[in-house]
Amino acid sequence: MAPQKSMLLELEWDQCYRVNGIEDVLTPALVIYPDAVDNNIACTLRLLDGQADRWRVHIKTAKLARTLKMLIESGVRAFKCATTLELLVACRSGASDVLLAYPVIGANARRAREIAEEFRNVRVSVLAESEQQILQWSESRVGIFLDINPGMNRTGIDQSQGSKIVALARKIVSTGLQFAGLHYYDGQYGTLAEPERTLAAHRGYDSLLHIVRELERNGIAAPEVVTSGTPTFPCSLAYEGFRGADFIHRVSPGTVIYCDASSLHQLPSGYGYSSAALVLTRVVSHPQPAIVTCDAGHKTVSADAGVPTCVVVGHPELTPMLPSEEHLPLAIKNGAQAPSIGQALFLLPRHICPTVNNFDCALFVRNGTIDSTESVSARGREAPLLAQGYPKLAVHS
Repeated sequence: MAPQKSMLLELEWDQCYRVNGIEDVLTPALVIYPDAVDNNIACTLRLLDGQADRWRVHIKTAKLARTLKMLIESGVRAFKCATTLELLVACRSGASDVLLAYPVIGANARRAREIAEEFRNVRVSVLAESEQQILQWSESRVGIFLDINPGMNRTGIDQSQGSKIVALARKIVSTGLQFAGLHYYDGQYGTLAEPERTLAAHRGYDSLLHIVRELERNGIAAPEVVTSGTPTFPCSLAYEGFRGADFIHRVSPGTVIYCDASSLHQLPSGYGYSSAALVLTRVVSHPQPAIVTCDAGHKTVSADAGVPTCVVVGHPELTPMLPSEEHLPLAIKNGAQAPSIGQALFLLPRHICPTVNNFDCALFVRNGTIDSTESVSARGREAPLLAQGYPKLAVHS
């Protein structure tokens, strides 16, 4: 969903985003503001009535061990991830419960099993949608969530296939594995405006509860039900069927940790979220009277959410155009003054999760002072030859 035009005008520069010593910073750079991260964590916990156990944070956004530790220090213990590297970083950072919410198979599944064995104090769970995926976990200590497809059509068992879901749950139990519950990601509703988004999400939750009841009629309890990334987080808060349920209901928004232009548009302003991660860039060219270019192409700010890829904070007269790999042209409104060559600008991405993944390091800035440089420790993936049976080969630079 593209940010509304009015939003581009409302995102004003705030002194809390300043960076002292900016002349020494190589650009483009990822800047994270821990005070804003703390605020966003507190906002989420307040919406969850202070119950940190209701939040299974998706760490595809957080990516940094330091950010994960901030969550853990706030009482959050349950996490969700999509890669074996994210799983490894979460386990090393002190998480006590991690769901690998991706249908890993083959060598990826063997690597997940290795990590689960290495960190036996961590409850590790995985997703499955077929008997083949269930059987690959035999004689392992991992829990298994059945992945339900709510209509997003990227993974999972269609929510209308109740009998198949029951049969697979039985297979998990009969194989001697732990049936951990149901995973239900309804991210497809993020493009809907309210109230249509909530109405659509609640229809899906009705179907989800029907599955839970069908399992119960067959003598199988679903211990946990995981729903709701950032776009449908407000929808889950308003759904009465999750209140007082006899299963643990957890939500899994991750983008709220840093917040981006899309999430600030999707979430009610009264929630109190703020931008906690920006991209620092510099103007490097003035190729046309109405265009300047900065050093933040799609290898810096992810373009997966479309064009414009970001908002230039405090500069409503600048509109990001189609980026190339290292260049981001900015259109200048008629009559507006062009920023000078070398001028620093701060960009708020439309999709912060893959943008964070573009960086090896992040600057943590508090009150304008660079507090530390932190490794984006869960970016990318593990080296490809980690499965058992292969020598650990050196990776040459």
